[in-house]
Amino acid sequence: MSKASFQINTFVLGPLATNTYVLQDGDACWVVDPAMWPGPLVQFIQKVKLSPQRILLTHAHGDHIAGIGDLKSAWPQLEVFCPAGDADMLADASANMSAAFDAPITAPPAEQLIQPGRTLTLGQTQLEVLDTSGHTPGGVSYYCPHQSVVLTGDALFAGSIGRCDIPGASESRLTANIRNHLLNLPDETVVLPGHGPHTTIGAERRGNPFLS
Repeated sequence: MSKASFQINTFVLGPLATNTYVLQDGDACWVVDPAMWPGPLVQFIQKVKLSPQRILLTHAHGDHIAGIGDLKSAWPQLEVFCPAGDADMLADASANMSAAFDAPITAPPAEQLIQPGRTLTLGQTQLEVLDTSGHTPGGVSYYCPHQSVVLTGDALFAGSIGRCDIPGASESRLTANIRNHLLNLPDETVVLPGHGPHTTIGAERRGNPFLS
């Protein structure tokens, strides 16, 4: 399989500078973690004439689901894939933490609930669903082995990990899942987090102070 047909575009959206990703293989694309104010993303998809098929969520905090309604208004056929453990957060602004910012956000129910261990296929590209829960009860990451990239949501950042001082979080669970399901990936694997700059698995294994 050629890597040339697969592309990832990053959009930094909303008041919390949330990274939203468009995964493209040929004309088909999926949107990962659509954040608030997704206008630039919508314009990009329309400009390059992509065919959006799915919305993938790494977890269901408000800043990662705020754009779902706008995207489904533009493309009603879009199906939302949500980690099963976070499904109830979509309709609960307190659980998804948006109510705490005085900006309650809800989203429609997911069309599909996903569990770790599943493999999703976009064109010729496969994404493995990894358990990186701990920041939220059901958080997952999406690993593309052939592309050497993993989308980690708010589980793993450059030099940090997701917050665990919030309802439903567990630091011991998160760090165990990072060690067992992310740090075992090849060093050169590029980490695309939910906020902040990209990094690599090798860099985080060697220098992340939360994992030493």
